[in-house]
Amino acid sequence: MATKVFINLPVTNLAKSMAFFQNLGFSFNPQFTDEKAGCMIVSYSIFVMLLTSTCFKSFIDTEICDAHQSTEVLIALDAASADEVKQFVSKAESLGGKIYAVAKDHGWMYQHSFADLDGHKWEMAYLDMSQFPQS
Repeated sequence: MATKVFINLPVTNLAKSMAFFQNLGFSFNPQFTDEKAGCMIVSYSIFVMLLTSTCFKSFIDTEICDAHQSTEVLIALDAASADEVKQFVSKAESLGGKIYAVAKDHGWMYQHSFADLDGHKWEMAYLDMSQFPQS
């Protein structure tokens, strides 16, 4: 059974993408980071591989999706509070990310979304399971 998750994303400028995510508070594993790839640490078992387009293309047999034009994936991360969601998305926007959807408060879940510099869509969500509707 798998114990780690590696999400692979193509980026047009690795240094700028890494700086964007570092400024959001993420760190990178230097063991798996070089001029072709940055291994962003999300948690002890979740990593995002930011890959140059050439490197990414070496793993696939189709064209790379232009995430500014089409959505190829929605990456959702949890937050400790609704305020953390608001602050994180606001910071992402201030660093050049684009808000693509309005914040939504479902009572038990607060979520907001942004696209990174390459158009990949990220969602931050706070889940208050004590407010989850019971059936």
